Amino acid sequence: MERKGSQELLDDERRVGKHSRQPSGGSMDSLTSSERQSSKSPTSASSGSPSQENLQAQEMKVLRDANCKLAQPDDPPLLVGEQIQAIAKDVTYLCPFSGPIRGTLSVTNYKLYFKSIDREPSFTVDVPLGVIYRIEKVGGSTSRGENSYGLELYCKDFRNLRFAHKQENHSRRLVYEKLQTHAFPFSNKLPLFAFEFKEDFGENGWSVYDPMAEYKRQGLPTESWRISKINENYEFCDTYPAVLAVPAAADDDELRRVAQFRSRNRLPVLSWIHPESQATITRCSQPMVGVGGKRSKDDEKYIQHILDANAQSHKLVIMDARPSVNAMANKAKGGGYENEETYQNAEVVFLDIHNIHVMRESLRKLKDICYPHIDDGHWLSNIESTHWLEHIKLILAGAVRIADKLERSEERRVGKECRSRWSPYH
Repeated sequence: MERKGSQELLDDERRVGKHSRQPSGGSMDSLTSSERQSSKSPTSASSGSPSQENLQAQEMKVLRDANCKLAQPDDPPLLVGEQIQAIAKDVTYLCPFSGPIRGTLSVTNYKLYFKSIDREPSFTVDVPLGVIYRIEKVGGSTSRGENSYGLELYCKDFRNLRFAHKQENHSRRLVYEKLQTHAFPFSNKLPLFAFEFKEDFGENGWSVYDPMAEYKRQGLPTESWRISKINENYEFCDTYPAVLAVPAAADDDELRRVAQFRSRNRLPVLSWIHPESQATITRCSQPMVGVGGKRSKDDEKYIQHILDANAQSHKLVIMDARPSVNAMANKAKGGGYENEETYQNAEVVFLDIHNIHVMRESLRKLKDICYPHIDDGHWLSNIESTHWLEHIKLILAGAVRIADKLERSEERRVGKECRSRWSPYH
């Protein structure tokens, strides 16, 4: 295959980007030099200024010819429904363990795929786009150092992947745009790849999990708990399942009134019921009490329904995952927590687990000290500085407290309902 000049590469990138949704059995870079020559307009050689319509027709012809070809050796293996969106030649993967590796970088609507060109056996990097959470450009037009111009990908599995591009190839922009588009499909109003995946497994994947069968496995419905389809179309609460287990004493109209007092309509619903003691775990979001201490008679009545559904119990335990300080602060935003004076026979316990922002920052620090190199001499102090083990300890301690309440409730007849929430998203 002939080596392309920078202008020719740029033209190919425009063609791939313009028609990226077409079938992708091949790529623009797989064309031979004779095919590139035949694709040029006969009038362009004589006039030097072909019309826009002629150019578009030529590009379509070249694209069709390329897609009819067999996959090239460096093309990525494709799943059914997967399509190549961009291919960049002469890219260098800066491996933190093996050093720079030259190869070809491909982007599909499902993955990023890199394959070396100068190693035997070949070296590959295969990353599902859903693993990527941030994409950054490295270097600019004035960058002069070797491998100083390219892209860095931050992944959810602890990896940072850096690829160096040659400025004269003009390949970085296309790869960056395609990654931004397909790694974050919701932001670009695109479907998840799962809905474009066309492989037939011989059964309907949507029926693999049957919520009614799961409720039946737990012994539901009972005299105290019923199954409601109020959320069948996800219009009642868009973050809850379509089928909900709720106290039998509460009809659907009452559920709607209770939901209005809960953040994002997440009213208390059953998650698990003890097979022997019938103690339950229900989940919900924070009540919208605000700084004024608003009350909802319907919500208080509904919590009493949950207590009554646990016939052996005379006390209800509300496990709030947040630190108490965070729960107080949420009152300023209209949220808050249950007041034990207005929710009779209820006890509120704060588990002191920090919000997702703190957790994510702690995990980032943990990643930094583990990848790509570990400082053995300061390992323990580095671990302590991330606070990660503190967060894990609090989560495990909270889970043990809930399990203990459920098990001991059979003896003490208390702790029948345990509920947790994660602040400030509920």
